[in-house]
Amino acid sequence: MATKTPPNYVESHNLLEEKVVVVTAAAGTGIGSAVARRCIEEGATVIISDVHEKRLEATCDALGQINGEKPLSIVCDVTEEQQVQNLFDKTIEEYGKLDVLINNAGLGAQSLLVEMDDQEWSRVVDVTLNGTMRCTRAALKKMQEKKAGVIVNNASVLGWRAQTGQSHYAAAKAGVMALTRCVAIEAAEYDIRVNCVAPSLAMHPNLAKSSNQELIDSLIEREALGRAAEPWEVANVMVFLASDYSSYMTGEVISVSSQHS
Repeated sequence: MATKTPPNYVESHNLLEEKVVVVTAAAGTGIGSAVARRCIEEGATVIISDVHEKRLEATCDALGQINGEKPLSIVCDVTEEQQVQNLFDKTIEEYGKLDVLINNAGLGAQSLLVEMDDQEWSRVVDVTLNGTMRCTRAALKKMQEKKAGVIVNNASVLGWRAQTGQSHYAAAKAGVMALTRCVAIEAAEYDIRVNCVAPSLAMHPNLAKSSNQELIDSLIEREALGRAAEPWEVANVMVFLASDYSSYMTGEVISVSSQHS
């Protein structure tokens, strides 16, 4: 029988102790802030970035309540190469290393292809796919110097499955999956692992405000567990991929989903 009640929050086990972790698009209430919180709880030193400065500051304050230390926050638009370089240069300058990158930046929209102009298509792809590429490229250059590191990308089940009005987002997320697989092969000789999660539906306040409730209800109906995921449930899988518990995994895409259709 399907459950509609989320499980209890999972206790930490110091899976990322002494790791330096960068999380992009970490402001707000979604997966990014959830995985930043989980990384801190798991013992990591976390750097959070986002294009939204005020939300980034608020998230930094909230995360600082976990252990009494605010994480380093850096404003970064992943569509701007100079800002991406600044993010990783400042991380190395401050902490001397980069152990984990969690690529969470993405931009969703709802539009039929025949009604979509080039600008809308390009904007979604530039943030979601090209932004992931830019951050991955910059992080790899830092990680290759020490021949160690982990990159975890955030894709979507829409990289595999069809949904009306999501051609740009789905194409971008499928690209993130392909990017993950190819970069994993290139990075393996440097002992750098690259993996990816593909969530189905993770509910948070910002998504609830910006989405059609009828669409959300229809998506929940497809979930065998009878509910959307909590953002921290997706974050838990990302933490696993970032940790040494996944040491023999690279180039993999893990579906974080209970979809049955």
